[in-house]
Amino acid sequence: MNAMLRKEMCLSASVLSYIFLAAAVMTLIPGYPVLCGAFFITLGIFHSFQSAREANDIVYSALLPVAKSDVVKGKFMFSVMIELAGFLLMTVFTLIRMTVLSGSEVYHKNALMNANPFFLGMTLVIFGLFNMVFIGGFFKTAYKFSPFVTYIIVAFLTIGVAEAFHHIPGCADVNAFGFDHIGLQAALLCGGAVMFTILTFLSYKKSCRTFEKIDL
Repeated sequence: MNAMLRKEMCLSASVLSYIFLAAAVMTLIPGYPVLCGAFFITLGIFHSFQSAREANDIVYSALLPVAKSDVVKGKFMFSVMIELAGFLLMTVFTLIRMTVLSGSEVYHKNALMNANPFFLGMTLVIFGLFNMVFIGGFFKTAYKFSPFVTYIIVAFLTIGVAEAFHHIPGCADVNAFGFDHIGLQAALLCGGAVMFTILTFLSYKKSCRTFEKIDL
């Protein structure tokens, strides 16, 4: 395991980052905007950044015999690890809704987004936006949390658009129940994965450049 990731997990991380993974269970709540579960998982990661700042973790990390880019890399690796753990849990609960609970009336009457591959793809988009807007914004100063406010606005606008999308004429298939329209659903999931990868990679590269310029 990467030494900086191990340091993040054992020293810098807030326990809330791990506890908030339980928000993945929101995937099973009927009549609820299930994408909010992804937001709460990122909120848990935010608490780790908050805890690390109060403990002066950034300065401590920069004083270690590592490159400044490794400090950024450690934060990104930890964040992506938590995000992928949350995504895995949400995938499990989504599959439960698509199989074991496929005949449940409360889900069939649900007017909001169904738990399906499109939902999982949008979950990855939310995570990618967190990495781009908040983490990328944080490393411009390495102490200001104002980018998290911007992320909240962007995240809930994205959730609102995703929730409303299937109500647009001709777009109902994105909210398919169970394994209906699975080809389209798989494509949408892949699209979300591509966006997550691009947003995270671009944010990481930009964060390395901006953090190098900061005089700690």
